Amino acid sequence: MAKEAPETKDFRYIVRIADTDLDGERRIVYALTGIKGIGYRVAEGLVRKLNLNPNEKIGALPEDKLEELRRAVEEELSDILPNWMVNHRKDIDTGEDLHYVSTELDMRIRDDINLLKKMRCYRGIRHEKGLPVRGQRTRSNGRKGLALGVQRKKR
Repeated sequence: MAKEAPETKDFRYIVRIADTDLDGERRIVYALTGIKGIGYRVAEGLVRKLNLNPNEKIGALPEDKLEELRRAVEEELSDILPNWMVNHRKDIDTGEDLHYVSTELDMRIRDDINLLKKMRCYRGIRHEKGLPVRGQRTRSNGRKGLALGVQRKKR
């Protein structure tokens, strides 16, 4: 089964948004999930707010709509989405609800973990030691790294 050829002559096979190359042959909602920090629900909400057809392929969008989508993802995403949907609520520096994408998200996560380590809080210490941070058991699971095996009882 061969793929259908796109009807428009100015079809883009690769669309670049937020420093990420997206497949132009995918529908808008699914193509946007290729950007780190944007899942299906966020992509769906974004498409609805911008009044785009979710069944249209992202490579077939006209240039003005594509530029509007690019600006929304890179600059205005935290304003468009409701507060409960953003990925960084109550920022330590500003107190605002923000939504980070792409390399910005990676840097922010790294900064947050370094702050936890610097504060010497429980979660920061667990990150330093490479142990589970969120309360998982360590007796039988998470045995990678330094553990050599199960200890035998001494008689």
